[in-house]
Amino acid sequence: MKVVPYALRPLSLALPPSLLSCLCLLAVLTTFIGCDDVPDNELTGDQVAVPAAPVLTEAPRVGHLAPDFVLNTLDGREVRLSDYRGHVVFLNFWATWCGPCKVEMPTMERLYREYRRQGFAILAVSGDPEGPAVTKPYREALGLTFTIAHDPDAVVMRLYGVRTLPVTFLVDREGVITHQIFGARDWQDTEARDGIRRLLKIR
Repeated sequence: MKVVPYALRPLSLALPPSLLSCLCLLAVLTTFIGCDDVPDNELTGDQVAVPAAPVLTEAPRVGHLAPDFVLNTLDGREVRLSDYRGHVVFLNFWATWCGPCKVEMPTMERLYREYRRQGFAILAVSGDPEGPAVTKPYREALGLTFTIAHDPDAVVMRLYGVRTLPVTFLVDREGVITHQIFGARDWQDTEARDGIRRLLKIR
């Protein structure tokens, strides 16, 4: 999966040079707080901002074990990330109000249906405070069959350093994060499918 770097848009307001410089510096510092050692294989795409929150621990990084957590699913059961050890996990952070999330969900579902028998799992963590009241009709409307879990207080989102939606972490069979993808994408495109197949070790 190739890198698509962020682009900083120039400030186009007619402001005095000294004030403009201060504002630009403030914007840069705000953007990169907590972003030391950003992995080289992060991908960008459409994304929606979520409220800033303090990170509980150092944000997970590519090449490191994915932090474990426990959440309740839409179907009322308790699920832990560690339950999926031995599977390739597509850990997706999203919300029903997020437009780009809705765009990518159908391609996620097709990916899941195609590879679930090969040990591929999707755990979609919703940040909706309303929980099942909004995620259940959403799932039914889109015909989703992968696991949806709820993080109404954004505890896991903070643990993973999630500040925009959607964000996806790919976790290998040993529980190690291999990719962090910012923004929505078409998960049926050749590059995405090839990446999943490599993780699953499918030729």
